[in-house]
Amino acid sequence: MSTAAVPAPGEEWRKLDRRTLLVTAAVMTGVATGAGVPTAVGLSGGMGAGRALAWVLPAALLMIVCGIGADHVRWRRTRYRIGPDRAELHTGLLLVKRRSLGRERIRSVDLTANPLLRILGLVKVRIGTGEHSGGESTLELDPVTRAEGERLRTELLDRTPSDTAGAHRDGMLAVLDPRWIRYAPLSFVAPLLGGAAAGGVMQVSEWFGVQHEVIDWIGDRFRDTSILTMILVLVVAALLAGIVGSLGLWVEMWWNYRLEREPGGTLRVRRGLFTSRSVSMEERRLRGVELVEPLGVRLVGAARVDAVATGLAQDDDKHTDLKTLLPAAPRAAADLVAAQVLRETTSPTGAAGLTAHPLAARGRRLRWAVGSALVPVLVLLIPGLLVSDVLLPVAAVCAAVLLPVAVLLALDAYRSLGHGLSGGYLVARSGTVRRSTVALQRGGVIGWTVRQSYFQRRAGLLTLTATTAAGDGAYDVYDAAEGEGLAFAVRAVPGLLEPFLEK
Repeated sequence: MSTAAVPAPGEEWRKLDRRTLLVTAAVMTGVATGAGVPTAVGLSGGMGAGRALAWVLPAALLMIVCGIGADHVRWRRTRYRIGPDRAELHTGLLLVKRRSLGRERIRSVDLTANPLLRILGLVKVRIGTGEHSGGESTLELDPVTRAEGERLRTELLDRTPSDTAGAHRDGMLAVLDPRWIRYAPLSFVAPLLGGAAAGGVMQVSEWFGVQHEVIDWIGDRFRDTSILTMILVLVVAALLAGIVGSLGLWVEMWWNYRLEREPGGTLRVRRGLFTSRSVSMEERRLRGVELVEPLGVRLVGAARVDAVATGLAQDDDKHTDLKTLLPAAPRAAADLVAAQVLRETTSPTGAAGLTAHPLAARGRRLRWAVGSALVPVLVLLIPGLLVSDVLLPVAAVCAAVLLPVAVLLALDAYRSLGHGLSGGYLVARSGTVRRSTVALQRGGVIGWTVRQSYFQRRAGLLTLTATTAAGDGAYDVYDAAEGEGLAFAVRAVPGLLEPFLEK
């Protein structure tokens, strides 16, 4: 008599949570309302409100029903299982997709929950290998219960306790300080959000057919003022709207922020006010950190910390900050977190003792900056001389504003240049609008690229690029002295570059 084989624990097929239908119903209702209201308002002007609703409501209901029906089919036809060797996902009705990832290749299990999912106790799980091969390197389970998501994260990352802690204990490395919110308006997001707000007002007013009234209302407010004053007031209003938007965006992204080291050597970042996010990273995949200082944030002595790691999941949707370990915070706090993450007593990103670059590098930056500033001046000056002298004062104002700013930025860019070695890390710093200091494990460098243009060769400079499998894949040391730069590469990774150097 034969007996049926009993699947090993964790090998049974599982389905997604059925409450995904409720989420889809809510989302489709919102979409139908957002599309239907402007449409109904637009149609009501020509056919009356009753007939407009008679056209719009059935279409909205059909959209909602079709959305729920499609998601029901997806739920019925999706199943997954976690075996001892592979994580598998089967989905599809007519064209069935069968995808699997070897468990030894899995590098990240990230959990995300928007407000609807959080209300229902659900999460979206993204299992990734960190490879740049599109959707084939990830499995997405949308949604499962929060308990199931945590179980999958724990099981797939296989956090076995290790003895690598040393003087750096497991536990909390950083928590949110609400005072860090003051850095949010100093980023480049604020003016972008301000412009988006102005564009949004005009778009919504067009939907409701009142755009001309809005423009006339704005014109009436500034009827007795000059055009320059009106422009300045509108720019300030847009900036204020951008500041408010940047504060709100920061709160949504970073509220409840925590950075912790879990047993077995896993770094975990948790954050989010309405949409909660959990990003996990194995320390053995960490190759260094990057200290990022956008200009506005740097002026007040702050910086953020990004991870340089292999195997980070590539989010193709809207979140591009999966590698951020610490939001903009005081520079001392950023250096402390970088040291704790790297298990060092002091952070290599402290940039003490970096080698300065030759004066020829300053000259290159001044020439590039002045040349770039002169382009718009010449664009205005030449027509002003040939066609109309009205443009000449505008060209003079542009020259008076742009040239000093360009020179200041060029000098700052030169002062920011630096490179050096700090223990097991090579350190490279560059940039002005966005200054970056990267500390990269010397053992993580797999190659060097040496570039030297004609003008660099005349100035005795070269650019070194350290190639690595982590982070952006390549990190540059710009305009180093030719001899010193090659000697630095040799010292950083002995035996890698010497075979290609002339003796």
